[in-house]
Amino acid sequence: MIKRIVKLHFKEDEIDNFIKTFTENKANILSFEGCQHLELWQDTKDSNTFFTYSFWKSENDLNAYRQSNFFKKVWAITKTRFAAKPQAWSVFVR
Repeated sequence: MIKRIVKLHFKEDEIDNFIKTFTENKANILSFEGCQHLELWQDTKDSNTFFTYSFWKSENDLNAYRQSNFFKKVWAITKTRFAAKPQAWSVFVR
């Protein structure tokens, strides 16, 4: 299993739009093969910073999702809302 953490820092006036996009698309993300869990976290000290936390059965499943037309479409919208470059970590569960 892979756990994926993505740090996203948004323009203040884009936070509500991002939360709406995430909420509307969460079920679609969870329906991708291998996606077993998905959460959205907001930083306690910086309300413009969010983290997505997801579990994937395999790296291949994660990569298939990231290469999908669905991801490309949602990411194209999401990245216009960033105030800083996103960061991502994939870790194996041992």
